[in-house]
Amino acid sequence: MEPCKRKMCCLQFFCFVLIGLFALETYASSGTVFYESFDESFEENWIVSENKDYLGVWNHSKSLGHDDYGLLVSEQARKYAIAKELNKPVELNDGTIVLQFEARLQNGLECGGAYLKYLRPQESGWTPKAFDNKSPYSIMFGPDKCGGTNKVHFIINHKNPKTGKYVEHHLISPPLVPSDKMSHVYTAILKPDSEVVILLDGVERKKANFMSTEAFRPSLIPPKTIPDPDDKKPEDWDDDKTIPDPDAKKPEDWDEDAPMEILDEEAEKPEGWLDDEPEEIDDPEAVKPEDWDDEEDGEWEAPKIDNPKCESAPGCGEWKRPMKRNPKYKGKWYAPLIDNPNYMGVWKPREIANVEYFELDKPNLEPVVAIGIEIWTMQDGILFDNILIASDEKTAESVRDATWKPKFLVEKANLREEEQAASNDGLKGIQKSVFDVLYKIADLPILGDHKMKVMELIEEAEKKPTIIVGIIISLAVVIVSPLLKILLAIKKKPVNAAPKKDAGKVTTTEVGEDASAPKRRNTRRDG
Repeated sequence: MEPCKRKMCCLQFFCFVLIGLFALETYASSGTVFYESFDESFEENWIVSENKDYLGVWNHSKSLGHDDYGLLVSEQARKYAIAKELNKPVELNDGTIVLQFEARLQNGLECGGAYLKYLRPQESGWTPKAFDNKSPYSIMFGPDKCGGTNKVHFIINHKNPKTGKYVEHHLISPPLVPSDKMSHVYTAILKPDSEVVILLDGVERKKANFMSTEAFRPSLIPPKTIPDPDDKKPEDWDDDKTIPDPDAKKPEDWDEDAPMEILDEEAEKPEGWLDDEPEEIDDPEAVKPEDWDDEEDGEWEAPKIDNPKCESAPGCGEWKRPMKRNPKYKGKWYAPLIDNPNYMGVWKPREIANVEYFELDKPNLEPVVAIGIEIWTMQDGILFDNILIASDEKTAESVRDATWKPKFLVEKANLREEEQAASNDGLKGIQKSVFDVLYKIADLPILGDHKMKVMELIEEAEKKPTIIVGIIISLAVVIVSPLLKILLAIKKKPVNAAPKKDAGKVTTTEVGEDASAPKRRNTRRDG
């Protein structure tokens, strides 16, 4: 990057930081329930899982191109687990709750997760050191991408009050994961009217209602009735909608044994067909290897090659008539289908009351007692930052403006510069190819005395690429001019002069022959 551009980017970033610091002052209010900036080392407040399956190493690292620190996934193809216990449980059913965090996929994401788990109360004796994929959570939120999966997960673990079992409910059609390597902020707003809103970089991408039967899979409220698992289809149930017509008869002229193809009796052997020539012959240039042992290796045979005589002939070897479609072929006869008079419809088991059904006016989520990151990823360079739980949307917006936005704007500006530089490099490559062609044209013999003029034009175009189109037009004129002169000169020269009769002798002026030069005579005898 040029020095002036670096200064400009630094100045922009400094301005953004000042704005961010001002906004950061405004967000530090009663709306903040939990906030982790990772400005300081995480080791005192976050506990790395001691489960033997989680060998990934977490680092306290700066975001690329910034002085802002975050929690970094440092190794590829590893499982990671880390958790932070909250000072007090966070209730999710009273009023508005906003879950927000930043994630930057600095090396992209081909296969892995970058989501957070908001853990519910654990079993007695549980500690963050035992955190793993079986540790129960209330909400799982964030990016996940691998194979056919590409989504920003929003999953709730909801307790069925009838059975006491917890069921995972996945948000249907969540947002896609951004495909770039910039900082992005993910926000989930849980509202008291049972609505959830997903924001990506502060922009609404998904809205749903917890109580809707079409928002989550499976729906939060189970169906009132379910198919009876013990009900069986009666043996005499006829569910064939159509049947073969019992009154239909096969036509007398229907020959099921007629073959699909027959010999083409009208075909004739092509003229020049070489019946006695094989399609392949021994390679006449092949030589038996000196170390070939007939007793051990067997009798040596020259490798085969295509018969060169067959290349110019329509074919070699025994000629056989080709096959053609048999006009009498009909195949196996089947009776046509008719409506089944005994059709009883598609059988379904009877519906019975669902013992797991319950009624609820709003979701009843378990409180959050800890925040955990438990992922498996093939990519390193995933950076988590600015994890927030807030009780109002304004606080979350203030944090976004103060922490994420300044970085994102700088990254966006840098990306534009990189794309412009790449575009310029591509244009230079095209220009080089054009000039290579032009220099080859300048070496054409037909240009003659014009060669120096053409070279001057090309050199001028290399100094000023913006005038290349005009230069190419000028070159075209210079190159075409001598070609036109040659063509016109050819047209002016006679192909054959009119024959002159002189006492039975015919004299002809040859093309390009000087008329004043002695003429060559062609003498013929009158027969």
